[in-house]
Amino acid sequence: MDYIDIEKNLIPYRFDISLEEEVFTFEVHYNEQFDFFTLNLEKDGEVLVNGEKLVYGSTLFYDVMDNRFPRVPIVPYDQSETESIVNWRTLSESVFLYLIEGDEDEE
Repeated sequence: MDYIDIEKNLIPYRFDISLEEEVFTFEVHYNEQFDFFTLNLEKDGEVLVNGEKLVYGSTLFYDVMDNRFPRVPIVPYDQSETESIVNWRTLSESVFLYLIEGDEDEE
């Protein structure tokens, strides 16, 4: 599985990423007081989401049914299944933002 690597030492920062031939801008933030991360999402200069919290096992932007958003599901997940939370200690160490491809076998 492919994943989006978050460079924690750069936070807050922005980067462009191509997902299924569409370019999106992600902006990553960290809430030090409560130990969680959020993402802002833009496409073609338009802000689509501000402050989407990274929640372990929950698909990002899942509650939005809008064709401007990435079509590929993005899920914070630990393939070893030893972690169950997204925080400073786990993100980009064991928990990554996986791109869930639709052509994989589903159980």
